[in-house]
Amino acid sequence: MRIGIAFEVTTADRTRLEAIAADRNRPHKHVWRANIILLTGAGCGTAEIVRRTGKAKTCVWRWQERYMRASVEGLLKDKTRPSRKPPLSKKTVARVVELTLRSPPGEVTHWTASAMAKAAGISIDEKSQIQALDRTQPGLPMKKGRLGTMTHDYKRHGTTTLFAALNVLDGTVTGRNMQRHRHQEFIRFLNAIEAKVPAGKIIHAVIDNYATHKHPKVLAWLERHPRWVFHFTPTSCSWLNAVEGFFAKLTKRRLKRGVFRSVTDLQAAINRFLTEHNQEPKPFVWTKDPDQIIAAVKRGHQALDSIH
Repeated sequence: MRIGIAFEVTTADRTRLEAIAADRNRPHKHVWRANIILLTGAGCGTAEIVRRTGKAKTCVWRWQERYMRASVEGLLKDKTRPSRKPPLSKKTVARVVELTLRSPPGEVTHWTASAMAKAAGISIDEKSQIQALDRTQPGLPMKKGRLGTMTHDYKRHGTTTLFAALNVLDGTVTGRNMQRHRHQEFIRFLNAIEAKVPAGKIIHAVIDNYATHKHPKVLAWLERHPRWVFHFTPTSCSWLNAVEGFFAKLTKRRLKRGVFRSVTDLQAAINRFLTEHNQEPKPFVWTKDPDQIIAAVKRGHQALDSIH
């Protein structure tokens, strides 16, 4: 036991903690916190608690101290710092899906000619740290009975970041390669899109809640460009952003087995892929209803909770 940490668990607290530990629908974090207190009250040392719960010593000590200060209620609370992650709500999903599939939120039910004349729907994201990899030996081509081969080791000649904006109506992509991933580069990319979209159109942009996208200078830029409207996706919901499908295509068809001897070669290959894609673009096809998405997420949470 750590010096200075010693306490007895009351009968009422023990009953409540045992119920929490036995409840398979409880969040996993509540279960191991309850087990830490129960084992401490039973007189187990730190090493034994670490072995049984799989947590680090500092984690065990932290929740022992919290129980000493705030009793059981302190164990069931999340971190004192409030989370700034937007929740995955039906309203958020419906807004993004409506923009991707049909029209600007709350305006019309479908992308009609008049709606397209008034607004533009784009999906923006960044594919950062794209590596310019050169293999140490040339790969062998495919032949009968053998797949193509590639060495496991490589030489890295630098990285680049691709800023991309997908037009959800016609499937065209506007892309810029930049060396860094900061708010300065993001503002430069927004200026490029601003110059490309015809004047008079409202620009609805689907974007994730990365800190760069909420930088004070980015917010100041938005105030100077009132026709822009940002629609933020929740954390860990990149699958709601249509441009992620383009990034997957870029990775599979051009980057995965590519050989690039410099960052310039890598950027040239990406630019060629963008040009070829825009020659025969295909609009993004969304197949899921927001109600089906929320229902699938709930089923996933239930399955994960049942495991614990």
